[in-house]
Amino acid sequence: MWGLARTAHSSKASGSSFVSQVKAVNVEIQVVLGRATLPMAQLLRMGRGAVIPLDTAVNEEVWILANNHPVARGEIQINDERIAIQVTREANVYDYMAGSV
Repeated sequence: MWGLARTAHSSKASGSSFVSQVKAVNVEIQVVLGRATLPMAQLLRMGRGAVIPLDTAVNEEVWILANNHPVARGEIQINDERIAIQVTREANVYDYMAGSV
């Protein structure tokens, strides 16, 4: 019986160690404002000050990616001259892959 209790305690300790290891992992967050498709010739002609029109409207939700995978949608917030994203909902991976809103 002592062996069972010890095993249960050991797995519990290793479980909390695993959780703390997972919590220590860094995740790269990216925000996709919109997309554009351009011919290579046009892209090569672009210089400083060039404007690339995106497929997104002003008040549309942006995509939030974690390690290049869509995880949420959000709205741009500007507070004290800092830009932030407010999460509004979970992402639909199929919408992201299709390039739709």
